[in-house]
Amino acid sequence: MNAVTKNVLAVVPAHVGGRTAGAALAGLFPGEARVTVVETADEDSVALREAHVLITALAPVTAGHLAAAPRLELIQCASHGYDYVDVEAARARAVTVCTIGSSDAEKQNVAEQTFALMLALAKQLIPAHTALVDADWALPRLQHSLTELSGKTLGVIGLGRIGTEVARRAAAFDMRVLYAGPRRAAPETESRAGGARHTDLDELLRASDYVTLHAPLTDATRHLLDADRLALLKPTAFVVNTARGALIDQDALADALHSGTLAGAGLDVFDPEPPPATLRLLKAPRVVLSPHVGGVTRETVVRIALAAVENVTEYLAGKPPRDVVS
Repeated sequence: MNAVTKNVLAVVPAHVGGRTAGAALAGLFPGEARVTVVETADEDSVALREAHVLITALAPVTAGHLAAAPRLELIQCASHGYDYVDVEAARARAVTVCTIGSSDAEKQNVAEQTFALMLALAKQLIPAHTALVDADWALPRLQHSLTELSGKTLGVIGLGRIGTEVARRAAAFDMRVLYAGPRRAAPETESRAGGARHTDLDELLRASDYVTLHAPLTDATRHLLDADRLALLKPTAFVVNTARGALIDQDALADALHSGTLAGAGLDVFDPEPPPATLRLLKAPRVVLSPHVGGVTRETVVRIALAAVENVTEYLAGKPPRDVVS
């Protein structure tokens, strides 16, 4: 650690744990770092102005925040994604932006959450539970829509670390796996992913019974599944999103569900978060929804915090940071 004390600003929004979670994260730092915990980046203007490092847990970091932080050297995202940071503004200021991608902190739980949503859709768990609570034996009504994962085709959009974990689990369910991405993965990755086969996105959508998104949110992937692409899916297909809400055109998805041209959707992410009460998907038929819990199990939160703090601590000690995106 350098002799000079560095100021770390930890931004943890209320909807992902707020000051309580932030205090736990701050407690992981060595004494040489001065850590301030806030719930929004502009909550404490003095702390922002004095910050050398900003850790953000899904909290927006805008060009305005960067302009108000003349000492800032590093933005550490406590996540695999970084879409909530204005990377162009950071690059213009020569501020390094990092994620925790190589830590694999989230991959286990996101993969499990993906399958929880897929199984809930296949087995109609939500309507079955709701009906029984209301003393309604719904078997005759639900039976025609119950299905199996075995023998079905899973389309994975983005065969990165998390997508590969999902594909591995799909192989255990005897599913055929297709994947789409900007380039073909290495043969050993395809093998680890249960023999996944690379194809283009449109063909993946036409062929898949389940489609799961694991791509980063960028300008190129925003609304990757728009109305035209959703129309390529079979009417018996399901869409699962545990990555970023804006990868899907949410209004187009709601239209498909209401019109019956899509069998269902399982969503753990929304745009924005938390979603407004007016979001049509909240009232759409045949959906299973969860509040971005794919990365927040007890085990995952510890791994995320440790990975973020370790990267920042090593940076402050003069070592090069890992998982640099800009």
